[in-house]
Amino acid sequence: MLFSLLTAGLSLASAVQGSTIPKKRATVCNGHAELCDRSYGNVTYIGAHDSFAYSTDPVALARDQEVDVPTQLSLGVRLLQAQAHDNNGVLHFCHTSCILFDGGTVESYLTNVTTFLEANPNEVLTLLFTNPEGQSLPDQWAPAFVNSGVSKYAYVPPHLPMKQSEWPTLGDMIDSGKRVVIFLDAGADGSDGGVVDYILPEFDMIWETPFSVTDSTFPCSVNRTSGNLSAADHMYMINHSLNKDVFSTGVIISDPIDAPTTNGVPSIMANANGCAPLGGNTYPNFVLLDFIDLGDAFTAADQMNGFSS
Repeated sequence: MLFSLLTAGLSLASAVQGSTIPKKRATVCNGHAELCDRSYGNVTYIGAHDSFAYSTDPVALARDQEVDVPTQLSLGVRLLQAQAHDNNGVLHFCHTSCILFDGGTVESYLTNVTTFLEANPNEVLTLLFTNPEGQSLPDQWAPAFVNSGVSKYAYVPPHLPMKQSEWPTLGDMIDSGKRVVIFLDAGADGSDGGVVDYILPEFDMIWETPFSVTDSTFPCSVNRTSGNLSAADHMYMINHSLNKDVFSTGVIISDPIDAPTTNGVPSIMANANGCAPLGGNTYPNFVLLDFIDLGDAFTAADQMNGFSS
């Protein structure tokens, strides 16, 4: 009897080991079941411009947000944009200059991102950073991603560049655990001292509209792009942030007073519809905004993603 039980147990164990256990399948992705089967390159995401540069002080003219990064993410922001500078040998996120606005270390910022990722396992996030001083990817950028824990979530494409149509679905990215896409505007091609496989060259795969816009009609044009892909094969981002030229001096600051209108559905949709012909008749993948807590940007994103009329 004992032998029979042991034999049965061995047979059962062998059957379990030999069987193919179905991989867990995400059923809700970035808040919508419908997005799980949608390609990463076929979704519109709301982004926070200068996400680190937040303050509630109206006199802080270098601010572009009034809520912090965890709050931005909780509101539904799924692209975080920031500009990095060397500050006494340490990489910080700063607005033009660390004297003007210092948002702290890149590693500390990314640690907040990891906290969000761990608490929200069904979310795909994009990080789009600028590298104006050409800081080294392996020596300065990669340690911040590794030490913060973000690197373990970073998606590595099978080849570069990736066409807009070639990206995996959000469900596949979530199932794989590789659900953070990281772009850098300069140096990711190795021109600034080495490559890191998960830090991707932005303009080879994303084109942008003009930035520092002072015209509230947001005329559309392809402002920044590179590489061999056509504009239609790139993803694209609209810089939908309205600025003011202070006393016509050429000094540009963001405009919180008009932000509820700028971030409203009519303004965003007019800009998106104006850009669609340049992007292969598709809506933008990314809508980059100042003062993300003002207006109704997420309703506009729902419309572009087909969730409401």
